[in-house]
Amino acid sequence: MEVEIWADVVCPWCYLGKRHFEQALDSFDHSDKVQVVYRSFELDPSAPRGVTTPTVKVLEQKYGMTPDRARQAQRQMEERATADGLTFRMDKLRSGNTKDAHRLLHLAKASDRQGDLMERLQRAYFTEQDSIFDHDALTRLAVEAGLDPDEVTDVLATDRYSDHVETDEAMARSLGATGVPLFVIDRRYGISGAQPAKTITDVLERAWSEADQ
Repeated sequence: MEVEIWADVVCPWCYLGKRHFEQALDSFDHSDKVQVVYRSFELDPSAPRGVTTPTVKVLEQKYGMTPDRARQAQRQMEERATADGLTFRMDKLRSGNTKDAHRLLHLAKASDRQGDLMERLQRAYFTEQDSIFDHDALTRLAVEAGLDPDEVTDVLATDRYSDHVETDEAMARSLGATGVPLFVIDRRYGISGAQPAKTITDVLERAWSEADQ
């Protein structure tokens, strides 16, 4: 069984969805038969590289929120994360271009390290308030996740895997995706959003039972 997960590393719902998916796998009897592939989805592909903006400002501009409402939304997200055993520190988050992070996730796929790198990047961003936008930080985090430092340096110094990112995003559009996370099981079943773990488990079980029909 293949599960493709479209997500962005700066999407809080994607981190929550990742945890719910992991919990669902723990309850799925055939979890050892599940292959997980992370697909690229940039929340703001037009964001200029090398420039970051306070996330609270992005919320204000994108959704027409007042500053107080934007901060309240961030506090509510922190509470949701706590309920799922995660620690989000949203107050000083900054948003920016995530294409380089996605290119590294494609590099990680070759060594079966995508899950490790996604976890490391999301934890760095949401919990540690670390940068995931500059090359020095990305290199350090990727190496911590088990990637080869020379390969990481080569990817970041070139445009390698950019076409992979663009292909993933074109696939998302063809599937009608307008937001993430999006879980696609064997290209037959879809789960949109950070659904509860039981909901995901139920879909996995259905997909498994119908696989040979």
